[in-house]
Amino acid sequence: MTERSVLGAQNVSSMCMVCGRDNASSLKARFYELEDGELLGVFDPLEMHQSYPGRVHGGIITAMLDETIGRAVNLDDLDAWGVTVEITVRFRKPVPVGDEVRVLARITKDSRRLFEGSGEIVLADGTVAAEATGRYMKLGIDKIADGDFSTQWFVDERDRPSTVSLPR
Repeated sequence: MTERSVLGAQNVSSMCMVCGRDNASSLKARFYELEDGELLGVFDPLEMHQSYPGRVHGGIITAMLDETIGRAVNLDDLDAWGVTVEITVRFRKPVPVGDEVRVLARITKDSRRLFEGSGEIVLADGTVAAEATGRYMKLGIDKIADGDFSTQWFVDERDRPSTVSLPR
């Protein structure tokens, strides 16, 4: 495991299924920008997010990977919003419910209208439980959300670590 510096935390929203602060069913995700141009997503799946007892549902795993990869574009472009075009996920090991889940993601290709990225779920022992690649279209928030999104998008006020321990 290697200590990596956390440069900042990304915003969260009120009702998002993944990061929604006010959504009781949300994963309450936090997103940390790392020194090396990667994004770390941190999730706390609950029993309601399981498939088989004690195992996070594959759809929830996909959502965690998709959200983290899609947000990685904001590391270099704060005005870019990613809309998933396609995502491919490989499931390698079960992801346990009740443990913190970490997703590490990065952009692998970027153009004016599209970007591609990859990410993986890393368990506490450093094992990769799932990995994904995806393609995303860049759109302005006015093309994606109805109404005034600024009232639902805000700074994550939770404590942020200065470093995180990750494999590599």
